[in-house]
Amino acid sequence: MLGTLLNVISIILGSVFGILIKSSFSEKINKIIFQVMGLFTITLGISMAIKTSNFLLVAFSLFLGSLVGEAIDLEKCLNVINKKLNSKVKNSGDKFSEGFITATLMYCIGPMAILGSIEEGLGNYPSILYTKSILDGVVSIALASALGVGVIFSIIPLFFYQGSITLFAGYLGNYLSEALIVELSAVGGILLLGLGINITEIKKFKVVNMLPSLLMILIINYLFV
Repeated sequence: MLGTLLNVISIILGSVFGILIKSSFSEKINKIIFQVMGLFTITLGISMAIKTSNFLLVAFSLFLGSLVGEAIDLEKCLNVINKKLNSKVKNSGDKFSEGFITATLMYCIGPMAILGSIEEGLGNYPSILYTKSILDGVVSIALASALGVGVIFSIIPLFFYQGSITLFAGYLGNYLSEALIVELSAVGGILLLGLGINITEIKKFKVVNMLPSLLMILIINYLFV
């Protein structure tokens, strides 16, 4: 899992650098960084979402997933974890959850994460993950400077997500078709769109409670497509 490990290291280094330069910015500069990252996240989300050719499937997955997330109240659970981690890392900002969720979705939901992990798992040179590591490292600088230390903690789900795909690449490769990856990315893109709107403070969406939609798109696609 050399590709995934390099990906993790690049995110850590980029995030640390982003946090360090954030402290040297004035409140006015920090505000514009938030706005830029919000707009970038919205744009990225839209670009991912419009690639789907099954909008009804994506909408149904989001509907069911959001109902499940609301019933469990994932946002409340994350807030509890958020407070505990904030106290441990002495993070004074209130953007930990947004940083963690935004970074996790950006790094995990997309063709490069899935195809790159499969490529390495099949014993090939992990060129896709090496390229992804460079891109994620650069993005993490901007994310961490805007959203803080929560971005670093995104390496935990990233490691298990990409690592699992790598370990089971031979099995998953038969089920993760290119079409399914597009639909999964589309759902993730809509969630990113919601996060971008949250970051720009246009409106507050319970994006965390919508996360089960990512599982729903896999289940629905397997059962009905």
